[in-house]
Amino acid sequence: MTLRDWWGRVTGRPSAPAADLLPAAPAPPTEADIIAALDRVEALVAGGAVPGLVQSRVRRVSRTVRDTMPRLRNLGLGSAQAYSVMATATDYLPAAIGNYTRLPRDWADSRPIEQGKTSLMLLVDQLDLLGATMDDILDAVVRVDADALIAHGRFLQAKFGSASTGGELNLT
Repeated sequence: MTLRDWWGRVTGRPSAPAADLLPAAPAPPTEADIIAALDRVEALVAGGAVPGLVQSRVRRVSRTVRDTMPRLRNLGLGSAQAYSVMATATDYLPAAIGNYTRLPRDWADSRPIEQGKTSLMLLVDQLDLLGATMDDILDAVVRVDADALIAHGRFLQAKFGSASTGGELNLT
């Protein structure tokens, strides 16, 4: 018997099950939530708020995430790659841009802060890493469809023969 159970008996109130006392875990972001997060980041960097080299890299990451979203089911929604796409759009990309934009522009773009690199150089490195990672994930999700095309071609080859010879027709 726990203290809660004892107190419930003393006061005449039944104790609530422990599961009822825990807050519900938040639902994972939907595709619409992920797209909205990308829209917010793109709006944040638009209009000269950041240098052009940052804008172009943000657009690259955003475009790749958007291209990947409809195909994530190919990897399984609980996969590490699906999580990386979701986290890139809702956390990693906004955090990188937010950290940079909170700094005074002249200071961020001219003062070395780590290993001789300015904040701008570090941000560009981070965006390049996110871009390359999203490219790899897009390649993986598209590869599932490409592999299906290859497998279907092999099936047709086995079933009907070589496409270059037109197969065999026995008309006699």
